[in-house]
Amino acid sequence: MKRQKRDRLERARARGYQAGVVGKNSESCPYQCLDARGHWLGGWRDAMEGRSSGLFMK
Repeated sequence: MKRQKRDRLERARARGYQAGVVGKNSESCPYQCLDARGHWLGGWRDAMEGRSSGLFMK
């Protein structure tokens, strides 16, 4: 069961990262659960840092 939980949170982080790459705002987070929402926002923040440093091009 722990493996399932971890995979779910990793998936939330990956989806947050993808949302950040395409330029969505943090308010578009689809998760209500605090754990999943925190992981989604963490991925989103990582992508935003990458965008600001010029990692992604439009």
